[in-house]
Amino acid sequence: MRKRGKNDAGVPLEGAPPTPSRGVPLEGAPATPTGISRRALFGGALASAAAGAAVGIVATGVAEQSAEAAEVAAASPNDSVVDFYGVHQAGIQTPPQDHLVLMVFDVTTASASELQVMLAKWSAAMAQYSKGVPVGAVEPDRDQAVPGDTGEAYGMGPNALTLTLGFAPSMFDSRFGWAKYKPAIFSDLPAFASDALTPEFTGGDICIQACAADPQVAYHAIRNLARMARTTATTRYTVQGFGRASAGQGQTTPRNLMGYKDGTRNIKTDDELDQFVWVGNESDQSWMVGGSYLVARKIHMLIETWDADYIADQHAVFGRTKAAGAPLTGTGEFDTPDFAAKGSDGALVIPANAHVALAAHENNGGVKILRRGYNFTDGIDSVGRLDAGLMFLSYQKDPAQFVSIQSRLGASDRLNEYIRHVGSGVFAVPPGLSGAGDYFGKALFA
Repeated sequence: MRKRGKNDAGVPLEGAPPTPSRGVPLEGAPATPTGISRRALFGGALASAAAGAAVGIVATGVAEQSAEAAEVAAASPNDSVVDFYGVHQAGIQTPPQDHLVLMVFDVTTASASELQVMLAKWSAAMAQYSKGVPVGAVEPDRDQAVPGDTGEAYGMGPNALTLTLGFAPSMFDSRFGWAKYKPAIFSDLPAFASDALTPEFTGGDICIQACAADPQVAYHAIRNLARMARTTATTRYTVQGFGRASAGQGQTTPRNLMGYKDGTRNIKTDDELDQFVWVGNESDQSWMVGGSYLVARKIHMLIETWDADYIADQHAVFGRTKAAGAPLTGTGEFDTPDFAAKGSDGALVIPANAHVALAAHENNGGVKILRRGYNFTDGIDSVGRLDAGLMFLSYQKDPAQFVSIQSRLGASDRLNEYIRHVGSGVFAVPPGLSGAGDYFGKALFA
């Protein structure tokens, strides 16, 4: 056998012969520059060259799967591929898949060049995972070599995997020279009346949203990206969603863990996306044009209390019926709610403090957001209750859209009797990448 070594991220170890990896190079990826030592690559003196080299390393050192693995992936029963490259990042407009793994990272390095290399490596690897192929060998040639890929998704195919990356406001402090690139509209979310935030699910520097048709495929991508970042970033928190709680274009409306249909009136058209979701030329930062802003809120549901409530009150809390999902003023799910309609007793049919009334665009100056939430469960909490709820995710061109709606919900929503907002974050999600060799954050290192 040929002797060669790789570290756990798939980068050739010092002293290992420069043999090619078992795979096909990334399409269009630049070759690793000659004459750049490992120390120079990670030391910060050649930051731009290092980032380019990082993509090259993924191309030549932890490249795509072997021909055998390619055949296995091609034979997968779920070979649906969502294009990774494009004007916008995948995982926003993409109809929500059934499974989510959301990971938020704290950046631990103070070196801009190390951060740049990590983002370049991540970007190249994310493109590979989206095609259903591992990065690096699952079975290295040498018995004592650490596998470049952990292997739990080997041969499972792409399963419509999307990987979406965003930067928190904390990234635009003095650490990396990004302060001048911070959008004027971008800052931490304000406190809301319904907040019961915990530090372990709040804040962070970078988030990656992995969504897929199979939970193991999403988990594999996040696990291996975290593995690549070990010396540069650490995991702050992870949430695994087991069922989508919002509908995209052409999808039936799913249910949240309270049993109600969630996301009936969600954004679904290109015109609405342009109006409410995609950042346009109005931005003061050109690097955000084509991007969006992600709000992530971990919402714990008081399941036991909710389950003891009678059905008429549950209807009043949501402003909809449970089985059909119809507004209380209609008979079908997609009937337009009539928020002025009154019953024979003179009271509003849909209470003014019902969730649907407070969240409706008609009652929020026409403002809409793109919901992309997921149900989650984390077992039992510290007092013996079911630890479950909604990992609320929304995309909007301005975080103020969410703030205006949540301010109304936090103040008077009947649903607040049964939920607690325990985690929170907001992230600037840059536009999509143009192709191999491009990477997230590239414009911020100019």
